[in-house]
Amino acid sequence: MEKWFNQIEKKEVWYIILPLLLVIPLLSFSNQMYGVFQGDIYQNLKLVIQVLIIVFTMAIAIQSYLVFSHLLSNQTLYIGNIFFIIALLELVSLFFSQSTEWSYMDESIHILMRVYLSIGFLLIILFKRQQLSMNYRLFTYVSSLLFVIVSISLVYMVSNILSEQLLVYIDNMVHLFAIILQIITIVIVSKYLKKMPKRSMWLISAAISLIVSDVFFIFSQDQNAIWDFSALIYQFLAFYFFLKAIYYTSVEKPFQQLLKIKKDLEQSQEELRFQAYHDDITLLPNEHLLLKTLKENLHDNQVQKAIIAIEIDRFAAIRSSIGISNSNKMMKLVAERIQAIVPPHYFATKLREGQFVIYINHVKTVEELLQFCLNLKSAMKDPLQVQLFSLNGNLNMGIALYEDKWTGEELLMHAQLAMREARQIPQRFLFYKPYMSKDIADRILLEQDLHNALANNEFYLDYQPQVNLKTGTIESVEALARWRHPTRGFVSPDVFIPIAEECGLIIPLGKWILETACMQAKTWEKQGLPPMKVAVNLSLGQLFQQDLVEMVEEILQRTKLTPKYLQLEITESMTMNIDQMTQLLHELKALGIQIAVDDFGTGYSSLSYLKDFPIDCLKIDRTFVRNVPHNPNDEALVSMIISMAKHLRLKVVAEGIEEVEQLSFLMDGGCDYIQGYLFSKPISPQQISETYTDLHHHIDEVLTQLQYIEDYII
Repeated sequence: MEKWFNQIEKKEVWYIILPLLLVIPLLSFSNQMYGVFQGDIYQNLKLVIQVLIIVFTMAIAIQSYLVFSHLLSNQTLYIGNIFFIIALLELVSLFFSQSTEWSYMDESIHILMRVYLSIGFLLIILFKRQQLSMNYRLFTYVSSLLFVIVSISLVYMVSNILSEQLLVYIDNMVHLFAIILQIITIVIVSKYLKKMPKRSMWLISAAISLIVSDVFFIFSQDQNAIWDFSALIYQFLAFYFFLKAIYYTSVEKPFQQLLKIKKDLEQSQEELRFQAYHDDITLLPNEHLLLKTLKENLHDNQVQKAIIAIEIDRFAAIRSSIGISNSNKMMKLVAERIQAIVPPHYFATKLREGQFVIYINHVKTVEELLQFCLNLKSAMKDPLQVQLFSLNGNLNMGIALYEDKWTGEELLMHAQLAMREARQIPQRFLFYKPYMSKDIADRILLEQDLHNALANNEFYLDYQPQVNLKTGTIESVEALARWRHPTRGFVSPDVFIPIAEECGLIIPLGKWILETACMQAKTWEKQGLPPMKVAVNLSLGQLFQQDLVEMVEEILQRTKLTPKYLQLEITESMTMNIDQMTQLLHELKALGIQIAVDDFGTGYSSLSYLKDFPIDCLKIDRTFVRNVPHNPNDEALVSMIISMAKHLRLKVVAEGIEEVEQLSFLMDGGCDYIQGYLFSKPISPQQISETYTDLHHHIDEVLTQLQYIEDYII
């Protein structure tokens, strides 16, 4: 009730209440009021009221006639016809009321009007709403005119044979009957209060006014009495309420709907404009608005301008691993952190997947840009929590200062080139230099070729043996991916692996490497070679792969390789998220495989992961081993790593061994396994099968030089 009542204006409520309140003074001071309106004053007022009734009823009829052409509603047309009939009858009644000889005609027509109005209006409400054609309009109004002529003729014939007392009795019965019909009308209309509150309230008010009018007519015994005059006033009010209802339905409500449509259209246009110039996920301005802004004010050379291009490091690999939904949440979190530190005069935008651009239209100093990059790096130190994933939000940033004759697209492209180059340096931000443009075309072509390389079988694996220093035998090999390009020839892994991670190809490529290595280990076993463990590197993108554990398990089952002969290697930089990594590595370890940390000592992680992770082996990076015979600091670091691993009961593998002096130092320190060119370079699986014995002869020769043969005999 409260909901629909709020839709009705207060003044409309008072329109309804005040006429009803007038009944009180009319009942209390009827004689005094009649004393004021005597003689010609009363007759003139009564005439004015009758004229107004004719005007209102004719207005309703005309309005319904005009509006029907737009609504084509049967109810609208029939209401117009009823009031057209009432208007004509009122006009005739007014004519007869001016003559005492025809007063009986006035009374008879009055009775007829009350019957037509009460019955007609009730029937219209009961009619089921439907659409009519335009032909009905002229037909019904002409029919109504003929109906009025016939009705007046019948009244004329019947009135001559009715006595005055009988006419008064019929008049009272008609008013009583009209009251009953109006009450029924109120009950029916009340059902539509919630659906159409305003229209229903006006119709109910009209019905109540007609009831009051009928009551006054019943009590009035004289047409010149105050009761008769009051009845006419309430009849006039009823027609006024009818007109308001028709006006609201046919004019006001359609106009309000038109205004609402206009408002909705404007809002939709604003939303479309916002969508056209803003990113759906971060709600930041997009590339369209950025380029539009650059076009409008970039060439104002009064002040220095710049663009900072920002990307989430390895976002393509993360996206393919954790899914679109989670990566979008990650991107939104990054956007929030960028917005939190962006100064008011910086224009932050979202470009494409994993990339943001900040346009500065007034650069005061270069140091200002550097400080912003440092602040942004600091803001991204804390991991980004996305569902169960705790992700590192490392950013690469490229800065380009505007130069004369550059377009907005060129300025943006130069900032992106600097951003790409920033991936290779620890600071992760870099200013654009002209040389950066020279390599971009070649990199793009290489990325395109990389998409087809896997399908064209252009990848292959080489294997580098790992020698057990206690037994002098090859117990494991590391699988190393290689790319033989059809036109470029050999492409270094240092070139294509980062590209594969950026464009998301590292997931299918990593699966192929793992499956190929497991199949090869099983092939060597079938060829009669002693079982050898195969070590496979995992990329950062694979660690975020949701089905990594299931994929490894499925490959082991399909290749029938015993799990202990597979070793997965992670880099130290992947151990930043200890909670997530601990769970993942325990699930992998439960399969029966080995876990190793590659490039140990080059990362920035806390060493606490060594006690939490189910690690079997540490691999000392070649950068420490390279200068072992010549640099005491490197010797101290390597010795410390070996000692720490021994206390943690971990095996140690040293990579990049090329000199006998390096081997001697590592053996004295208690290193378990050696991998490097001193024993063997990475070779094909066929070479390992064919030269397995020769490789061991070479190992014996190297170890013999150190005169430690007695330590190798089991």
